[in-house]
Amino acid sequence: MDRPFWESTSLRELTSEQWESLCDGCGKCCLHKLRDEDTEVVYFTRVACEMLDVESCRCSDYASRFARMEDCIQLTPDELLRCDWLPATCAYRLLAEGKPLPEWHPLLTGDPESVHRAGQSVRGRVIAYHKKLDLEDHLVDWAG
Repeated sequence: MDRPFWESTSLRELTSEQWESLCDGCGKCCLHKLRDEDTEVVYFTRVACEMLDVESCRCSDYASRFARMEDCIQLTPDELLRCDWLPATCAYRLLAEGKPLPEWHPLLTGDPESVHRAGQSVRGRVIAYHKKLDLEDHLVDWAG
């Protein structure tokens, strides 16, 4: 039996379509995060990037995200090594660490809504960003 591409192909060898399909659509990477200067610990907030469509948990302007948001990071296999802020459930992170995809991942279920039904997305749990927010008032522990 043939193994699925995410088990048989290295992250560096994936096609752009395969790479993009690894994203489960949880939206956790699009939350504002804070890093403790002393401990380097990353804390997630429930504050969404202004471009995150909080219903679909996808970027509202994915094609232009880097031009519109200066702090948006293009995830690549090389960048994965520096992305300690990715949630523990992120497929890119899991595969880079040699771990399997979670059972609710859309590539396994064939259903893009499975991430939401499993309670693994930010749908219904985030607020929109605005400059007057104090991010420290909106820390969450469900992001990873």
